[in-house]
Amino acid sequence: MSQFKFSAGPWNVHEGADAFGPPLRKSISIEAKMVRYKEIGFNAMQFHDDDAVPDINDLHEDEIRRVARHVKVQLDNSGLAAEFVAPRLWMDPRTTDGGYTSNSAEDRAFATWRSLRSIDIARELGCDKIVLWLAREGTLCAESKNAVEAIKRLIEAINQMLAYDRTIKILIEPKPNEPIDRSFCGTLGHVMGVSAATADPSRVGGLLESAHAILAGLDPANEIAFGLAMGKLWGVHLNDQNGMKYDQDKAFGVENLRQAFNQIRVLVENGYGKNGEYVGLDVKAMRTQPDEVSYRHLENSLSIVKSLEEKVARFDYAFQKQCQENRDYEALEHYVMNLLMHD
Repeated sequence: MSQFKFSAGPWNVHEGADAFGPPLRKSISIEAKMVRYKEIGFNAMQFHDDDAVPDINDLHEDEIRRVARHVKVQLDNSGLAAEFVAPRLWMDPRTTDGGYTSNSAEDRAFATWRSLRSIDIARELGCDKIVLWLAREGTLCAESKNAVEAIKRLIEAINQMLAYDRTIKILIEPKPNEPIDRSFCGTLGHVMGVSAATADPSRVGGLLESAHAILAGLDPANEIAFGLAMGKLWGVHLNDQNGMKYDQDKAFGVENLRQAFNQIRVLVENGYGKNGEYVGLDVKAMRTQPDEVSYRHLENSLSIVKSLEEKVARFDYAFQKQCQENRDYEALEHYVMNLLMHD
C-alpha cells in the first residue's frame, strides 16, 4: 500500500508527435483518460487552463467558469480530484518572447489575464494550486532582455496572482533551458529566491521535476531534499532522463534506478504527502508505442514507484548509521546496490 497519492496530466497520454515527426496514435478524450487513470490507480488529474477550458481565449470570464464547472462534474463522476491548474503561456503567439517577462506590455497583460483565469478554473475544479512552468521566461538571445528587469516583472506577475486570490498557492516548476536557451528561474534554488521576493512567500513554493534537475546537471533527490528542507516542496513530477539533452519524460526509474530509489527514499523519510501533496508521474509514451498500449508507461512508472517504496521499507537504517560512523561508504554503496538488484 503506497503512502502517496498519484496524479498525471492529460498530456501524459498523447499522440506521439515530436519535433521531427507527426502524430502516430489516435487522440483520446479527456473523459476517457479520467476513467482510465482511475482504473490504473491515480487519484488526481493535472490541468493546463486550456485542458479544462478549450478555446479559453475566445470566452468571457463567466463562460470560462461555466465550462470548468462541467469538468468538475466529470472529475467527480470518475472519482478523481484536480491537483492544479497551469496557465499554458508558451503556445500563444503573444508569448513568443515570454509572457511575464516579455518586452511587450500587451503580451505581459495577456499572460496575467490567462493566469488569473487559471485561478478561476482552479477554484471551480476544487483545487488551490497554480503551477507556473516558465517555459519562455528567459532568453534566446542573451541581449534581448534586461535580465534584472525581467526577473522583477516575473515577481510582480506572481504578486498580482497572490492579490487576486488570497488563498491560492503558486508552485513554480523550474527548468534550466528548453524551449528557451537561458532560463531566469532554472533550479529549485532560483524558485526559493523568487518566493522570498514576493508579497507573500508563504504561498509561493516549488514543484520539482526529475528530468529538469538532471538537465541542470543536478541530482533530483538532492533537489527534492532542498525543497523539503525549505518547507517549499509542494509537488513533484517523477520521470527519468538519459543525460543532459532534450527533455525526454521517460518512465520513472528506467535510466537510473539508484537515483530513482533515492528520490523515493527522501520523500518517504520526510513524510511527503502528509499535507495533501501528490506524486505526479510526468512521463510520456515512447513514440513507437501503438494505440492499445498508450497507457503502459504510466502503469510501469506507478509500479516502479511502489516497488521502490518497498525497497525503502526494507532499508537497513541501523547498518546505514554504522557505515556513516565508520565512514565505510563502500560497504554502504554495495548494500544499496544489493538491495536494488535482489528481491
